[in-house]
Amino acid sequence: MDQVSLNERNIQARPQHKRKRNVFTPFLRNWELYVIISPVLAYYLIFEYFPMYGVQIAFKNFVATKGIWGSPWVGFRHFERFFDSYYFWRLIKNTLGISLFQLAVGFPVPILLALMINEAKSKWFKKTVQTVTYAPHFLSTVVLVGMVVIFLSPQSGIVNQIIVLFGGQPILFMIEPSWFKTIYVTSGVWQQMGWSSIIYLAALAGIDPQLHEAAKVDGATRLQRIWHVNLPGIMPTIVILLILNMGSIMGVGFEKIYLMQNDLTLESSEVISTYVYKSGIIQAQYSFSAAVGLFNSVINMILLVAVNYIARRLNETSLW
Repeated sequence: MDQVSLNERNIQARPQHKRKRNVFTPFLRNWELYVIISPVLAYYLIFEYFPMYGVQIAFKNFVATKGIWGSPWVGFRHFERFFDSYYFWRLIKNTLGISLFQLAVGFPVPILLALMINEAKSKWFKKTVQTVTYAPHFLSTVVLVGMVVIFLSPQSGIVNQIIVLFGGQPILFMIEPSWFKTIYVTSGVWQQMGWSSIIYLAALAGIDPQLHEAAKVDGATRLQRIWHVNLPGIMPTIVILLILNMGSIMGVGFEKIYLMQNDLTLESSEVISTYVYKSGIIQAQYSFSAAVGLFNSVINMILLVAVNYIARRLNETSLW
């Protein structure tokens, strides 16, 4: 019995010894891959994770001469100031309004564009459409806003010239608050729809052609094949990108809005990102702007987790 017990102990001990011995084996076997990826890891560690220690200034009264550690703690005073301020609800309304408008218009357009390009028969036509729709993506934000200002000029802009041609009156697009969201979203869709359609075209290319052949045999029309074959085939990609877009719904881009807005459109154009810039950089309220930015990031994180959970429950497709 003693010999049997000893053998059982040895059998139970072997897997543990083997696991301990092989802990670093995958790293040593693939060390070249880890060397290749090390610059990317270093970038995120240095520029994304290490600076997070500075988030604590949102809970301090930051004084540059005392540094981050030497500045006194004030708790949630800056958050309370932001929540009680006159601009709070206006910032939330403008940020959510622009983001939801952009999501409602800008998200389905690349999908429709990819489906239309995929159905085109002529290769020359496909390449031409792809080139024309991809090109605006490579324009800088400054150039894009400059083009928008020129096109919408009340005197020489082509849009107002068309309006006058049909008997209308010139519209001051760039100084009327009611037009800001529409101009921002439509110009963004025009710039990004071609580039955003690339991933959907790649997903469509991965659909088994035999599914289309079987649908044709069953008498399905082109629209029916798009609805029942193409859309289900790219649905996981659509869900993943929707989750990513929802995770940044409060992160409306700063540069374009800041370049487009003016004193007359602040009512509808002031968002959290521009408010943080003006408070932190221009007015030197570093702690207050850090608190506003942290609030924005927390809301984005909550939305990302919530949408990912809902997508996993409904569609069984999620980021994690």
